[in-house]
Amino acid sequence: MKELLEFIAKSMVSEPDAVEVKETESGDSVVLSLHVAEGDMGKVIGKQGRIAKAIRTVVKAAASHENKKVTVDIV
Repeated sequence: MKELLEFIAKSMVSEPDAVEVKETESGDSVVLSLHVAEGDMGKVIGKQGRIAKAIRTVVKAAASHENKKVTVDIV
């Protein structure tokens, strides 16, 4: 899931080198923290959070195949 989130974020932003994903795992749940450059926050969040919601949906769908619960935090 970490690689998927990284791929999605890097393809959207202007500064792909600034994208960083931290993964924290506990039991069957995983927390992914996405860090992007200050100027790219709007691109990742989108209007009214629509892009962020879509990213979370895609990552959760991929996690359901592995029977894990994923939370995506955009920091």
